[in-house]
Amino acid sequence: MKEEKLTRKLYNEIAQKEWKRLVKDEFHKLEFDTSLYFLKKHLPKKGLILDAGGGPGRYTIELAKQGYDVVLLDLTPANLELAKKKIKKEKVQDKVKDVVEGSITDLSSFKSNSFDAVICLGGPLSHVHPEKQRKKAIFELIRVAKKNAPVFVSVMGRLGVIIDSPKRFPGEIKMAKHFKEYALKGDDYMWHGGKGYCHFFLLEEFEKLFGKKAKILDRIGLEGLASPNREGINKNLKDKKIKKNWLDMHYKLCTHSSVVDLSQHIMIIGRKK
Repeated sequence: MKEEKLTRKLYNEIAQKEWKRLVKDEFHKLEFDTSLYFLKKHLPKKGLILDAGGGPGRYTIELAKQGYDVVLLDLTPANLELAKKKIKKEKVQDKVKDVVEGSITDLSSFKSNSFDAVICLGGPLSHVHPEKQRKKAIFELIRVAKKNAPVFVSVMGRLGVIIDSPKRFPGEIKMAKHFKEYALKGDDYMWHGGKGYCHFFLLEEFEKLFGKKAKILDRIGLEGLASPNREGINKNLKDKKIKKNWLDMHYKLCTHSSVVDLSQHIMIIGRKK
């Protein structure tokens, strides 16, 4: 499929950039820190985790350090090669049970009910097209999880991107047809300068993909109320007191439905029925 080929090619070119993305500044750390906060809340104390679409392995390595056994799957060879190097550097090879090339839409290499938890973080689902393939991906992520296991999925949020567009993407607003396409339908074929495809989600659209296969435990806006103010976050969260107080507030408000929908990344945590 065209979108899958675009995604593979793009991430083959930006694997190093993707590795650094989640820790490159205070704003991006919000996505990472908030994801870890809710992983800690819902993960079992031990077990085997599938990191599906896990890129160069930042979550895989973090969970391995916490004592979990992890299988990393990603679409892109360059991501996986970088992941292997980082896994070796961090000396967690014994906890990373396998590194597999594959798509989140086809997890047929794994048996049903195999994993104690499944994560799909950072937005891999946003690169899947069309909707029936996104539904298939959610079906697969839930299928390989054991009964009652948590399934964590995060995507890129539509409203958060639109709010950010006048400041960061004014050129795209000039292109009326393109702007309407991603603002009203969520589809962006000019992502990363036209090198990639991205689907931006509304919360209700994202939630419907889970259907009756899982009970929704949490809906989270990963950047939350910081979404339209990355400059202020990057400047002021370097102060430890400001950061502590902001995060205390953030973790209490980031599950509010309006905050979730305005966030640049949205996470849903479901429990397999």
